[in-house]
Amino acid sequence: MENTEESSPLRITPTVRALSSALRGKRDNVPDSSRENGDRIFPDPEKLWFKESSAKNLRNRDFLSPTTMLNTLYADGQVPPAVMSRVLSLRGTGVLPVAGGEVMGEGLRVRVDRAAAFRAVLAGGATDYLMPSSQRQGCVVLNCPALHPKPSTPTPDTLTLGQLRTVLLADHMGALLRRQGFAVSYCPTLPEDSDIITFLRALGIDWPTAPANWTNEKREEKIQEALESSPYRERETERGRRTSGGGGGGGGRKAEEGENEGALRVNLKRVFQEEGLLGYDPSLGTCTVHRDSVSHLAQLDLATADCSVAMATALHVTSCQDEFRQQQIAVLWRASGATHTQRHLVCGPVKTPGSHLTAAQYLQLRRGQMKEASEMKYGDQVEGQTWDDIIRVMTSATVRFELLSTVHTSPVTLDVQREGGVSTKGPRGGVFVMYNCARLHTLFDSYERGVEKGLYPEIPEGSQLDFSALKEEGEWLLLFNYLIPFSELLDQSGQALDCEGGGARVNIKTEQICKFLVSLSKDFSSYYNRVHVLGEPLPHLFNQMFCRLYLLRALRELYHSALDILNLPPIRQL
Repeated sequence: MENTEESSPLRITPTVRALSSALRGKRDNVPDSSRENGDRIFPDPEKLWFKESSAKNLRNRDFLSPTTMLNTLYADGQVPPAVMSRVLSLRGTGVLPVAGGEVMGEGLRVRVDRAAAFRAVLAGGATDYLMPSSQRQGCVVLNCPALHPKPSTPTPDTLTLGQLRTVLLADHMGALLRRQGFAVSYCPTLPEDSDIITFLRALGIDWPTAPANWTNEKREEKIQEALESSPYRERETERGRRTSGGGGGGGGRKAEEGENEGALRVNLKRVFQEEGLLGYDPSLGTCTVHRDSVSHLAQLDLATADCSVAMATALHVTSCQDEFRQQQIAVLWRASGATHTQRHLVCGPVKTPGSHLTAAQYLQLRRGQMKEASEMKYGDQVEGQTWDDIIRVMTSATVRFELLSTVHTSPVTLDVQREGGVSTKGPRGGVFVMYNCARLHTLFDSYERGVEKGLYPEIPEGSQLDFSALKEEGEWLLLFNYLIPFSELLDQSGQALDCEGGGARVNIKTEQICKFLVSLSKDFSSYYNRVHVLGEPLPHLFNQMFCRLYLLRALRELYHSALDILNLPPIRQL
């Protein structure tokens, strides 16, 4: 059992649960005097303890149970010796080892055995900390309405910044869900030689394509037939009754009825009412089925055809301006007989005060600013294919962080003034993240050159190192706030898809990976500027240097793993 516990990756959530269990014990064992005659309210176990994250608090504690919680559990907040003993002897699968604890003015604070935690995470390699804690199953179709023909395929010059945000978000969600084990497909399929595909590839987006002469006519015919025979199709007699009586939301549409005489119409309100679909706009009424709607549904049918499970989840990633139209499409798909779960990830608008740019103009502006900033910093060396690739990736990173770092439901405001420029210094999103990732590569290149010159020996096995040499506050901060929690961060988006009863919309913390990387880069940069990792080539200093190299190697892998979820390749030199 002990071997299992030692080999299990350390996690924050199991540790908090184990601490809560130790503090509460069995309710029957809590002395009567602490219950206030049975009226004492026992707090939620998940709120008994808090993980610290600030550098200031981590100097003296890693987990805290506040005094208010202790007063709720025990008379006068006095923790019984038996309870304290349970806390200090904490064990369990994935539980961080406890080194000590004490009750102070702010509450019961617990310190982790940091040397043991460093050894557990770093000695065997950090692979287990770079993946979700558990693998999921299922098929998710990421549908991006902005890319569907209306009636022709969109181009970079017709794509708005709000629509670009939805495409980037769909791309990011696909990588994140794949990491969790889901089978992911994208909708719609685009013509392989189209301008929009070239544009998306410039941003590192690999969208599914088909030959220019490919058609989806058979599926479109199937969808058309299904809608014509749907029980929700509105017949001529119903239509006349609705228009003459003014019911069903059609009282003001007599002119439209005349224009669409004989057109196929479906009563969407009946669909979501009778099918029990929650969260749809109550003003959805009767919808005339147009060719572009049938094409959209046929593309969805195609994207779900190869799912390995009978039921797929279609996640419609749409702008707030297009949400109503996408709800129509979703309910229309249900009326055609599709039974897949459908959720809507709705994005707020993108604002550019004082300017109006298309997606193509925005990308061109950022690329030009990145090239100019690079030339100012690195001079004449900014030329050739290598620098072209670097500028392309850095531009993509800038665009992704600008559009993905904000909560998806909130608006994004961009500074697109041409004189604003893109800084290559300071904590400015994507550029700052990529720069710090490159610093790690430069560090290891320097170490390898030192090995070749005979200054340093090769890095030994982790089992040969004494990780108690990692005493810097910044070292624990990097492990405790980033390496250990990363896998639980990855778990959250897949869990959000499982939420039932929440209606059509789904809210996923899509901004977390970007914010995680920016925060990591700030703390790593602070540490790197303060600590000289590659010290003098003296044998008595090698253990500490190797321990630091183990930590920074794990951080480099963490950068690569997180950037991969943003579909950004790491920059290895700058």
